[in-house]
Amino acid sequence: MVINSFNFLLFFTIVFFVYYFPLKENTKAQNWLLLISSYIFYGVANWKMIPILLIATTFFFFVGKQIPRGNEKRASLLTSIGVIAGIGLLFYFKYLDFFIQSFVDLFNSIGLKTNWSTFGIIFPLGISFFTFRLISYVIEINRGRIEPDNNFITFATYISFFPTIMSGPIDRPNSFIPQLKAKRSFNYELAIDGSRQVLWGLFKKMLIANNIAQFIDVVWSDISTQNSPTLIIAAGLYTIQMYADFSGYSDMAIGVGKILGFRITKNFNYPFFATNIAEYWRRWHISLTSWVTDYVFMPLNIKFRNLANAGLIMAIIINMIIIGVWHGANWTFALFGVYHGLLFIPIILKGTFGRNKKLKSNKYGLPKLSDFMKMVATFSLVTLGLIIFRADNIAQAWTYIVGIFNLSNLLSLTSDGLRVLIPTLLCTIAMIVAEWKMRDKEFPLQIDSIISRKGWRIALFWIIIIVTVLYSGEEQQFIYFQF
Repeated sequence: MVINSFNFLLFFTIVFFVYYFPLKENTKAQNWLLLISSYIFYGVANWKMIPILLIATTFFFFVGKQIPRGNEKRASLLTSIGVIAGIGLLFYFKYLDFFIQSFVDLFNSIGLKTNWSTFGIIFPLGISFFTFRLISYVIEINRGRIEPDNNFITFATYISFFPTIMSGPIDRPNSFIPQLKAKRSFNYELAIDGSRQVLWGLFKKMLIANNIAQFIDVVWSDISTQNSPTLIIAAGLYTIQMYADFSGYSDMAIGVGKILGFRITKNFNYPFFATNIAEYWRRWHISLTSWVTDYVFMPLNIKFRNLANAGLIMAIIINMIIIGVWHGANWTFALFGVYHGLLFIPIILKGTFGRNKKLKSNKYGLPKLSDFMKMVATFSLVTLGLIIFRADNIAQAWTYIVGIFNLSNLLSLTSDGLRVLIPTLLCTIAMIVAEWKMRDKEFPLQIDSIISRKGWRIALFWIIIIVTVLYSGEEQQFIYFQF
């Protein structure tokens, strides 16, 4: 049951009416409903994963309650136990088989045979997301920013909240748990805003990401036979697909949260308008970037502060490697992190690492030429990195990159490329133009100040719905479900 399916619509409709009518402003009962609904939603994906989620939630709930005030040594010990448990959970389910196989391959390459074998461990969906929530909970208690929660239902609902458990955003306990404790009655304006954000997410996912995926999969299935233009176009389109797919999910999750009365963490802030790689990461997967920045980069930066720029560079590269390997057990993700870490070096040396630039339009309503060229350069760097990200292994990534620079066949393009290129570009241009015009808004369909007549707004929304339904691509699993 995925968030853009009819089954989810039916599921959510039932939850919505029970949540707001029989249980109106009954916070305790509403949280019970959300918790049960979340475990049903999670169990539909694979009921065998429910005990893992429940055991992890219970363990961290009791660890959090035991972290004392005024006893720094014991608090630090318990926090360390929680962090190690969270990392251990991730390592076992996500990385153990990978490291076993890597050692087997290494020994085989030097002529040593082993009888080691992988365990065939089932990867629990959403584990990277809910584990980071669990870890942040004990860290925030230790830092004195929140109090341990005494209500297991509230805490368990925060960890398993069904709109975000599969692919985020990664909400912090500081912002989300207080919302679970507050009375919630139906807010018409917030629900309408949430519905529009869901619609925008559906447009990006179903009309743009799903259509691009069909072309991308064909290209990646046989890289060696593709010509340079096809590989270049596919690389650029994958960057667009990744954004439309992942930000589309985030928009839908945030929108569903709004309908239920919650403000979920913003996860994207128009990353294609970034003028350098540092700004890109402040706009891309914000909940993950800020999480790793707060809990990894900042402590490292303090530790390395006596090394000046060299220390900052070291902290950044470690930070980006962690972001890379968070995505999965593959050396490509580690290389992806190193690549992005190295891209920060010119910015750090130039002294513009921490600067935020507010983008302004020229007299035609377009980006200034200098800003536009920086956006194109940043997009190109990101695209090159996503080739590494998308590849099954480093050798495949290298084959793809070499193919791009093979200029022996510049004027030909596959029939698949021609079939997908034009409609995809039109949809992408519409998305980018809308996002540029509405870049000061949370998402582009917050158009009340631009289109004042309600009838015109409704007509526009119906056009988007009809176009999305009629021209949506073949259903594709959300990319970030695998992480």
